[in-house]
Amino acid sequence: MTLEELRQQIDLIDNQMLQLLNQRMEIVKEVGNLKRTTNTVIYRPEREKSIIDRLTEHSKGKLLNRSAIEAIYLEIFAVSRNLELPERISFLGPEGSFTHQAAESRFGAMSDYISLPSIRSVFESVDTGRVRFGVVPIENNREGIVNETIDLLYELDIRIVAEVLLPIHHTFATKTEKLSDIKNIYSKDIAFRQCQKFLNEYFDITKVKLIPIESTSKAARIAATEPNSAAICSHIAAKLSEVPILFENIEDGQYNRTRFFIISKDFKNQKSGQDKTTIIVDLPVSEKPGSLASFLQDFNEKQINLTKIESRPTKADEKFQFWFYIDFDGHIEDENVQKIMQKHQSHVKWLGSYVKLS
Repeated sequence: MTLEELRQQIDLIDNQMLQLLNQRMEIVKEVGNLKRTTNTVIYRPEREKSIIDRLTEHSKGKLLNRSAIEAIYLEIFAVSRNLELPERISFLGPEGSFTHQAAESRFGAMSDYISLPSIRSVFESVDTGRVRFGVVPIENNREGIVNETIDLLYELDIRIVAEVLLPIHHTFATKTEKLSDIKNIYSKDIAFRQCQKFLNEYFDITKVKLIPIESTSKAARIAATEPNSAAICSHIAAKLSEVPILFENIEDGQYNRTRFFIISKDFKNQKSGQDKTTIIVDLPVSEKPGSLASFLQDFNEKQINLTKIESRPTKADEKFQFWFYIDFDGHIEDENVQKIMQKHQSHVKWLGSYVKLS
C-alpha cells in the first residue's frame, strides 16, 4: 500500500471520528439541559475516572495505553463541560504559571480562566461565588507543603473537588537562532537552581547573565521581545508568549512533581472506589495528653491508611496550640470512616473526598 493510500485511510477515519464526536456532543448538550434544571454540577471527576477505567480495559492489548487515553479524553471532557455549562475557573497566576497549566490539564483550553495574584485571592473568588472552581498548589515533592493553602482550608468553608499531579518540567525558550548569541537568560531563582546542570553544559556562565525575576511567565514575555535573550519557563508560558522552545525537560531531576487542589464552595463527589479524603482535626492536645495518639489509633483499628499529617499553629493566643491537616485513603461515606467521623465530630472538619491519583 502506498503512502498516499495510507493517508487517505487516515483521512476517512478522521472524518468518522469527527462525526462520532459531534454525536457525542449532541448528547452532552442534552445532559447539560437536564443538569441545569436540577442545578447539578458539571464537573464530576469520579465519572470521568470511570470512563477512563472502562476505556483502558477495552483497549488492553492495543496501541493506546491509559496515559494516551487520558491525554485524549481529558480534552474531550473539557470540551463537553463547556458545551454543558461554561464554568469560570480562577488560578494562582500569572498566566503561564504551572498552576495555570494544572488548571488547563483538567478544564481544557476553552474554559474561562481568571489569573489571580495570590492563593488567598483564589480562595476568596471561590468563597464569594465569583468563580465555580479555583486551582491552587498544595505541595511539591521537593519543597514540601504550601502552608498558605492549608491555612485557608482551615479558615474558610471551602471543599476540595479533585487533586491534580503535575510533573514540573522546564523548557528553554528563545527567538535567538544561535546559542552563542544569547546574552541574558531570565527565570525564577528556583528554576535556575533546578536547571543548573543544563546551564553549565550549554553556556559559559561567566559570559551569560542569569537574571532572576518574579515569574517564569514574565521571563517568557521578556524573551519574546528582547534580542539575544532566553527564558527558562513552563511549556504553557512559552506557548502563550509565542517563543519557540529550543529544549524540553531541562531540569536536573526528573522526579519533580507538584500537587494541586481544585476547590469549590459546595461540592461532594460520589464514591469512585479509589478515593482520598482530607480533613482538619482540632484536638485539645495541650489539655488532654494522648488525644492525638488516641485519634490516630482509631484509624489503625479501622485499617485506614493515613497518607499525610501536617501540624499548624492555631494562632489563637500566646499558647503553643496546633491543629492538624490529614489525608487518608477512603471516602467520607465509607462505613469505617463514618464511625471515626461521628466519634470525633466536634473536632473534625471534612474538606473533601475525591479521586485518588497518587
